[in-house]
Amino acid sequence: MRQAFWYRLLKLIGWDFEGELPASPQYIIIVAPHTSNWDFLVGLIGCYALGEKIHFLGKHQLFIPPWGWLFRALGGTPVDRSQCNNLVEGASLLFKHNPHFKLALTPEGTRSQVKRWKMGFYHIAHQAGIPIVTVGFDFNIKKIIIGQSITPSDDMAADMEKIIRFHRSIKGLYPKEIPDFKN
Repeated sequence: MRQAFWYRLLKLIGWDFEGELPASPQYIIIVAPHTSNWDFLVGLIGCYALGEKIHFLGKHQLFIPPWGWLFRALGGTPVDRSQCNNLVEGASLLFKHNPHFKLALTPEGTRSQVKRWKMGFYHIAHQAGIPIVTVGFDFNIKKIIIGQSITPSDDMAADMEKIIRFHRSIKGLYPKEIPDFKN
C-alpha cells in the first residue's frame, strides 16, 4: 500500500524508472552526476516506490537539530568530512553486520564540479565483496536510470571505465562533467 503511494507520487511528478535493481541482498548504489538538492528528493521517492530501504551517508551538518532526527529516520548516517575517520572500514563493517544492508553514495561527495571522484565506494564494495550498482537521475527525460551491477575485480581501471561510461550518459539538473578516473 505504502509502496504504491510512492510509485504514484513518482509518476505524478513526471518521473519513471528504467532498469531494475539487482536481486542481491546487499549492494552499493552510486548516483552521479550529483548536481542539485532535488537529487535527494527524487532518490528518496524512488527508493520508497521500489520498496527498498537504502541507507546513505551525509555531511554531519545535516544531522543537527532541528532536522537531524529526520535524516536518521530516512536511513542517513552523519560523516564529518573534516576528520580522517577510516570510512571505508566502517562502511564495510555495516555490510558485514547486516545481511540486507544497501548503501547509496554520490562519488563526487558534493553538488559542485570536482576534478576527481572519491573512490571510497569502490574500496567499500571490494572489501565487503558486494556489487556496485550504477544509478543516475536523468532530468532531461525524468527517469531514474538503473544501470548495470558491477562486482569489483582486481582491475579497478576497467571497472571504473564501465562505471564512468554509464554516468556520462546521464543528464543531471545542471550540466556537469564527469571526471576521468585517472585524474
